[in-house]
Amino acid sequence: MTSGAIQPEMPDQRTILGIRFFVGTASEAVARMRGGGLLVVPAAPALKDLGTKAQYREALLRSDLALADSAYMVMIWNRLQRDSIRRLSGLEYLRELLKQPELRLPGGAFWIMAGRQSAKRNLAWLRSQGIHVPEEYVYLAPIYAGEEMEDGELLQRIQRLRPRHVILTLGGGTQERAGLYLKKNLNYLPAIHCIGAAIAFLSGDQVRIPHWADRSYLGWLFRSISHPTRYIPRYWGARKLLYLLIRYRERLPVSPV
Repeated sequence: MTSGAIQPEMPDQRTILGIRFFVGTASEAVARMRGGGLLVVPAAPALKDLGTKAQYREALLRSDLALADSAYMVMIWNRLQRDSIRRLSGLEYLRELLKQPELRLPGGAFWIMAGRQSAKRNLAWLRSQGIHVPEEYVYLAPIYAGEEMEDGELLQRIQRLRPRHVILTLGGGTQERAGLYLKKNLNYLPAIHCIGAAIAFLSGDQVRIPHWADRSYLGWLFRSISHPTRYIPRYWGARKLLYLLIRYRERLPVSPV
């Protein structure tokens, strides 16, 4: 989102909790990112902290495209506002993005992975799809502690290679801050896609989520069944998003909750 005067809301946008969400199709979203910018896919467990985590909030506000990925948010919004927007998941977006010819070329994208094992599985799956990623186009992210983001090594590598696409597969709340860090500090503007665990659902690094389950808003159930001690508390904590939506609706939460 650019600074200056507030732009009018378009038919394929909804302002929810102060964030301008894109509610069009995956192909339209991919087309919009061809010119570069920051795309975020905020999920409910991170969105619930919108009022208290300033760096995360700034990343969403300064994104160029925010997908309405959270089924929980979409369902509550539609009920509160008598609206009928459709969820656009990060998984659906990634499937469409990987169809693009430039993504299928060696060096077509720079991948930021959450760890060595995740990278191994994700890269093996990409190869099975005919997408070969050179080693220098894979970066294993360190643990980014604290709110402030700093990674000079990552910045220098991307600036040297100058890929058209940078794809982050990190956790929600972290990858958005990393994406904004790149947008603010790179000497050119690639398309920065914060797709989180989407590729892990395809590669088997996390539980595989069938297309029908993703379209039916059941991805959270598959994850909870696969690893209940990890995901059930996370999704249970996301219930706080209901309070934010009821209280603020279109407005940005500005005080701790």
